[in-house]
Amino acid sequence: MILFPAIDLKNGQCVRLKQGDMDQATVFNDDPAAQAAAFEAQGFQWLHVVDLDGAFAGKPMNAAAVEAILTGVAFPVQLGGGIRDMKTVEGWLSKGIRRVIIGTAAVRDPAFVREAAKAFPGQVAVGIDAREGFVAVEGWAETSALAADDLGRRFEDAGVAAIVYTDIARDGMLQGINWDGTIGLAKALTIPVIASGGLASMADIERLTAPDAAILEGAITGRALYDGRIDPRAALERLARAA
Repeated sequence: MILFPAIDLKNGQCVRLKQGDMDQATVFNDDPAAQAAAFEAQGFQWLHVVDLDGAFAGKPMNAAAVEAILTGVAFPVQLGGGIRDMKTVEGWLSKGIRRVIIGTAAVRDPAFVREAAKAFPGQVAVGIDAREGFVAVEGWAETSALAADDLGRRFEDAGVAAIVYTDIARDGMLQGINWDGTIGLAKALTIPVIASGGLASMADIERLTAPDAAILEGAITGRALYDGRIDPRAALERLARAA
C-alpha cells in the first residue's frame, strides 16, 4: 500500500483546493521543491503532483515548479494536469517524471491514452475524477455523461499502469475516502486503483489496512497531511506493518 503525499500547483505555489474550486485555494508552501524534499525526508516512497493551472489550460503551466521538484528529490514523481498530447507525455518523462496521469484526454481522446501506454509501458496512468459517479473533465469544470467504471473499462487492455480515482465531492473536504465507490471500482477493473480525495485522519489510514482495501495500490493524502491530522511517520509505519 503506497501512501502518496500530494503537491497541487497553482501559480507556482503549493496549494490545496476544496472540491476542485480554484477560488477556494489555501496556500501551504511558496516553495514546492522544499515541500517535496520534506516529504521525501519523512520517508514517503512516491510523490503525487498536479498542475492545477495546466488542468484548466490544457497544457503545462507550472513547469518551472515541477522541474525544481525533480531536481531536488530522488523518489519517483507522478504528475497530472494539462497532459493532452504525446509531445507533453514525452517531454515530462524525459525530464524525469516517472508516471504521467492523463485525465481529460482519457475521455476526449482514448486513442491517445492507448498510444502513450503502448509507447511508455508502466509510465502512463489514467485519472478518473468523478462527481456523483460521472467523470468530470477540464479541471473538473465540466461533468460528462460517462460513468467512472465505464471509462476504466475502456483501458483494460491498453497497458495503463494505474487508475487514480478521485471523488470530487470529498476532495479537500476531510470527510474520508469514498470507500464503497473506490473499492467497487478496483473490484470492477484489473488495472490497479489509487484512491484520492478525502483522506482525513489516522482512522482513514487504519481503514486502508482492512482486508477489502488491500485491493488498492495506494491512496493520496493532501490537506490532512499539511494540517497535521495525519502523522507521516505513524501513518507509514502502520501501513508497513500491514503489508
